[in-house]
This record gives sequence, structure tokens and C-alpha cells, in this order.
Amino acid sequence: MNKKCIVCNYNLYDMPLLVLENMPYGAQNLPTTQTLSADKGIEIEVRQCPMCGLIQLNNAPVSYYKQVIRATSISKEMRKFRQSEFKNFLHQHSLLGKKLVEIGCGCGDYLSILSEAGAKAYGIEDSKNSVQSCIKKGLMVSQGFIDDPDYELLHGPFDAFCIMSFLEHLPNPNATLQGICNNLTEDAVGLVEVPNFDMILRSNLFSEFVSDHLLYFTRETLIQTLSRNGFEVINCCSIWHDYILSATVRKRKSNCLAEFSSLQNRICKKLHEYIDRFPPGRVAVWGAGHQALTILALPGLKDRVRYVVDSAEFKQGRFTPSTHIPIVAPETLRENSVDAIIVMSAAYSNEVASIVQSDYSNIRYLAVLGDTGVRELY
Repeated sequence: MNKKCIVCNYNLYDMPLLVLENMPYGAQNLPTTQTLSADKGIEIEVRQCPMCGLIQLNNAPVSYYKQVIRATSISKEMRKFRQSEFKNFLHQHSLLGKKLVEIGCGCGDYLSILSEAGAKAYGIEDSKNSVQSCIKKGLMVSQGFIDDPDYELLHGPFDAFCIMSFLEHLPNPNATLQGICNNLTEDAVGLVEVPNFDMILRSNLFSEFVSDHLLYFTRETLIQTLSRNGFEVINCCSIWHDYILSATVRKRKSNCLAEFSSLQNRICKKLHEYIDRFPPGRVAVWGAGHQALTILALPGLKDRVRYVVDSAEFKQGRFTPSTHIPIVAPETLRENSVDAIIVMSAAYSNEVASIVQSDYSNIRYLAVLGDTGVRELY
């Protein structure tokens, strides 16, 4: 019995939300005449994570959870719907002729539609028989199951992926999603679809609880799960008579902070140019907040500033970390004056500058450090 959330690993609520007895072991691999006597009902416990809110079953996965068993080809309505959906997805994200992989492609029903719509479609499926069926149809499918972030897909990396009504079956969805993410190009997008638990809640559909589905995603918990595993959610909405949640995602890129380094160098240069105008030990800084402490740690500044003024009494008599500049009370400006003050008080800089102007007339030069450099007031 699992006591922790499948997605965030937080302890589940102690009490189940719902207990269903004598439930089917699974919705697939139905008993035959020969196996009927051995078939027994099971107890299903529906639990919730208090941290991320995800609804989940406290049961072991069914024995065939790695395989996708889908009867989509029987439904003309669903096929028509998927044709339109996949066509729009490929066109919207410029994926015609691009490499797309379906995770858990079953016998290739959706893969065929994706290929017809213009994608260079590949699939991965655990069932050997399903893989052979796909290959006979001329589809590019390999046998396997992504259960490790380091899993390496054949023919990767891919420009796009889809995982359709499969994620909710998985006992370790994090590993699968991370494995998918690590097999994608930098600008890759994806389509993730699961049953819509928001609709199930609204309609009180207790019959939707089945041991095949370990996870029951609302829009909120689906977005959370995708976000924690390397994806930005572009859009997430209900489709197909409100029964399915469909999320369009993009592989998350690392932020580029090159401009930070450039600005740091500019600020450092401007500060040195300003301080160079005064004799040694004749410049002080007002502000011992975190931003000022960071700026004072820039190369060459710690020996150029006489002291740091701050109105917070609990900081006075101490020193700036790393640079070890004395922090003093504002009264020091009268007792041990300097020629110039550079105000580094972030959002409070204008207010502090006004205080210096009105209360410390002995300060001959006053400047404020802004986003782009030193702004001289007088």
C-alpha cells in the first residue's frame, strides 16, 4: 500500500476519500471461461495528496500498465475528431515533416492519423504484438517503455511528442515525463491528454474509478505535474464532450542571464568612475539591504567605501558580509562626515535621497544608484 503521493512524494491523507469493494481487477484482459473461477474482485482506495492535491488510487498498477490497449479504430466519430485535432496541432506548431513520437502508441491508431496529417511519426510501445501490428502497417515503432529519465529513444531527439490517455496508468509518471523531455529538441512541443477529473467530480461519476487508472488529474494537478517535470504548459482545456483534458506543452528552456553579467560590469564601471572623483575614504553608501550588499561585493568596491549607512538599528555596529564595511547609524554623517553619498536603497532610494537633502546639508554630493548607473542629484 502506497502512503506517499505518486507525483510529489508527500504523505497522503491518512483516511481514504472513498473505498470501493469488489471492484474489477482491470478493465482489460477480461476473464475467459477458463479463467473465470480465478477472477476475484478487489478493494480500491481513493486517496488525495494534501500537498499537490492529486487524486490517486492506493493500489498497485495492473500487470499490463505499460501497454496501451485502445479501441479507437472502432469509433468513426473519434477518428474524425483526432484527424482535425492532430492536423491543427501540426500546423499551429509548424511540425509538418518534423519528427514526432507517440509514447504508448498501442496498435498505431493515432500514429497512423499523425502520419497522414504530415508528421514524420514514430512510436514506442511495450507490447510486442502491438509493435508487430504497427510494423505490418508500415509504421515506425520500437518496443520499449520509458521508466527512467535517462532512457534513450531510437531516432531521437524529437521535435514533438504526444502521450494520449496513458499518463494516468503510470506508477512513476515523473520518470516517464522526464525521460520524454530528455529525448526532445530544445524547441519541442507536446500534446498530453488524460481523463478529465474535473468533469468526473461535477458529474459524480464514481464508476470512473478503475484500477487501470492510478491517477485522476484535474486541470490544476495536470499542469503542476507537467511543470515539475520539465515542461511549460501553453494551454490546457477540456475536449471531447468534456471527458478529456488536453494540455499543449513546450520543453522548458533554461533562462539566459548573459544580460545580468553585462549590466553588472556596467554598474561596476559607473561606480568606480563616480568614486574616482573623490579622495580616498570620502564616499559612503546609504543602504544595507540585500541589493546593496550584492553590489558592494563587486570587484574593487570594498576598499573604496568608508562606511554604509542604514536606519535599521539591528544592522548598525555590524559589517557588510564578504566585504566587511562598517554599517553605521545616519547620525554618523554629522559626526564623521564624507563628501559624497551613493544611495543604494532600491525602491526606497528616492525617499532616502530626500532625507539626505533635508537633514544632512553637510553632504556636498548626492547620487542614487539606478538600474542603468549612477544618477547624480547634486
